[in-house]
Amino acid sequence: MNKKIAVLPGDGIGPEIIEQAVKALQAIEKKFNHSFEYNYGLIGAAAIDKLGNPYPDDTHTLCSNSDAILFGAIGDPKYDNDPSAKVRPEQGLLKMRSNLGLYANIRPVKSYDALIEASPLKNDRIKNADFVVVRELISGIYFGKPRGRSEDNTIAYDTCVYTREEILRITEKAFQFAKNRKKKVTLLDKANVLATSRLWRETVTEYAKQFPDIELECNFIDSAAMEVITKPTKFDVILTENLFGDIISDEASVITGSLGMLPSASLGNKVSLYEPIHGSYPQAAGKNIANPMATILSAALLLEYSFGLLEESKTIVNAVERAMNEGIVTEDINNGKYSTSAVGDKIVEYILN
Repeated sequence: MNKKIAVLPGDGIGPEIIEQAVKALQAIEKKFNHSFEYNYGLIGAAAIDKLGNPYPDDTHTLCSNSDAILFGAIGDPKYDNDPSAKVRPEQGLLKMRSNLGLYANIRPVKSYDALIEASPLKNDRIKNADFVVVRELISGIYFGKPRGRSEDNTIAYDTCVYTREEILRITEKAFQFAKNRKKKVTLLDKANVLATSRLWRETVTEYAKQFPDIELECNFIDSAAMEVITKPTKFDVILTENLFGDIISDEASVITGSLGMLPSASLGNKVSLYEPIHGSYPQAAGKNIANPMATILSAALLLEYSFGLLEESKTIVNAVERAMNEGIVTEDINNGKYSTSAVGDKIVEYILN
């Protein structure tokens, strides 16, 4: 198989973790006789520093002409700590999602036996937890207009907007996942307060009538935030809007024991993007200590979702799990002693053997 992959390392630890994911993909090429072409582009602070634009036109063209996108991380303290900055790295990520139509963010959450002690939660609560968050990604309060501040700068406002069509297309994705899992969808909203949430609940409830074999549960986001921690095994597919999905999936990272273990996919109609859910972790940049496993697992999702290479994807997942089982982890997990590159090298070894 010959495929083109756009590689966007981004900021902070992005280049280091992306390097390990590319190594894993190259090992897959060698083992299964595939050919992947890797083309690199700028995004985020790296793109601002060089071109003054967090999502340059050349990067958009590169992504549009690729079969899949592998993305590292975005963000830089010099912009985070400057509230007056008019151009920010995160604007590049939002623009990329919007321009490429990446409307469905898929975040699998799973507890691993080898890492169960790394979680601050009680073992009996999280053992066998295995669910996926399906988050709408290009609408809601992150994109709604009007937004801004009053002339005297004493009032700020954002607008949350959703259409029935936007809700339906992400709902279809959630039910597709549920068909192949435990046949349960949990909608998280705030329908007792928000008009947009009431539209979500009406739309999803009506859609669910087509699938009597799939259980639909509707829950308020605040209640669900508690249950993700206290009863994570009750969930199968979580369906929710942009802001709630962003928060709940980061919260769920404590189940795995580290943000560095959670991959994600942002699916569109033409090209899809794969990235770890964590940020750029600038404090660790250049130190070779960041956990590359979420990025490597994101590469596994790329192989499965974009290329349909199920065996190849599973080979990466098995290699990552073997490394975990043998204690080959970075310092964020049980005070691991291995470097970013050493973990990547060992996973490559396991892929090939």
